[in-house]
Amino acid sequence: MPRIAGIDIPEKKKIRYAMRYIYGIGPKASDDILSEAEVDGDRRAHELTDQEVSQIATIIDGAYIVEGALRRQVQQHIQRLREIRCYRGDRHRRGLPVRGQRTKCNARTRKGRKKTVAGKKGVKGH
Repeated sequence: MPRIAGIDIPEKKKIRYAMRYIYGIGPKASDDILSEAEVDGDRRAHELTDQEVSQIATIIDGAYIVEGALRRQVQQHIQRLREIRCYRGDRHRRGLPVRGQRTKCNARTRKGRKKTVAGKKGVKGH
């Protein structure tokens, strides 16, 4: 299994798709890296030579923030928002959507499982 930037990538997939398994590299970055390294994106990952793999790894190390460093950077940005007590930081703290999405009927991914409220249904005496 080829290792690029310290990450195992799937060897059976085309290299342009396999590189997307690296955190911080998406479709555009993958294609840019391959064109800079002059590697055909339609070749399978296991077909690459060691020189091509090392060339791709060198380009990634030089121009991109990936994996652990990127995860750390994102967490630092979120922590800064929490510390300055801004609106977005409060939303992160409460575990609610940050970018203005509605929460009345959706947002289960951020809010978690439903918390049943006792006595909401069947209120009589109106």
